[in-house]
Amino acid sequence: MSIVNANGVSLGTESFGADDAPLVLLAGGTTMLSWPDALCERLAAGGRRVVRYDLRDSGESTTVDPEAPGYTLRGLAADAAALAAALGGEPAHLAGIGVGGMVAQVAALDHPRAFSALTLVGTRAVAPGPPDDDLPDHDRATTGRLFARPMPDWSDREAVADFAAAGAEILGDDPVAARALAARIWDRTPGTAPPVQMANQLRMVFSRLDCGPRWRERLPGIAVPTLVVHGRRDRFFPVGNGEAIAREIPGARLLVLEEAATALPEAALGGIADAMLALGPRRRATPVPRP
Repeated sequence: MSIVNANGVSLGTESFGADDAPLVLLAGGTTMLSWPDALCERLAAGGRRVVRYDLRDSGESTTVDPEAPGYTLRGLAADAAALAAALGGEPAHLAGIGVGGMVAQVAALDHPRAFSALTLVGTRAVAPGPPDDDLPDHDRATTGRLFARPMPDWSDREAVADFAAAGAEILGDDPVAARALAARIWDRTPGTAPPVQMANQLRMVFSRLDCGPRWRERLPGIAVPTLVVHGRRDRFFPVGNGEAIAREIPGARLLVLEEAATALPEAALGGIADAMLALGPRRRATPVPRP
């Protein structure tokens, strides 16, 4: 774990693999723990330097006021480009999951020279709120059940973990894994103030961001190898969202996880790692000395 200063903010990071290997930068959704440890380890074993990081107002990154964020989606995209440069890994393979996938799309469009490949997991090509008419929205019955629940006591670690497990059951994810993940996120959250805990656990800060201007129409301008990963059973961002992204980015590969919902299941991590590794070189080329 380390803190890296980039784009005028402090970003919490964790690294796996050799420092001289090609960089894979994993944007959290919103915390770095959205990316499973086992996936990071598989990518590192495949010859990558893997760095996962917390978005602002989550984990160990700069936290000011999650209820009134003083930055935009494009600011978060600039963070990703600046972090890749600060780590000495440009151009990097950038991956984003959930809301981090929105960050990654905008980063690849706004900072094309910073990135050599793109992976987008469980996300969509429009900002929070009503989607375009041709994109499937959140499953109403599922979101109705999710948001009808009373908030937990955010100062109570076990109550927060119980809340996460119950939410996972509604979404079709593994409640045992969700409970353990929520406890880890709680342990890394700076303090127990409800807005900060909600920002870490529920990504509420993202719904308050300025996410303009639209970027979906710009997707055909992405010119790097792209992998789109989506769960067939995802009820929050239904799979049609991932299919649309894959259609609109030239040459993108779509990997549909037939048994997955919102979270990445353990059984799918090997296939995801293999697909991500296929997007780029195993290691930076070593200059050949001149005779």
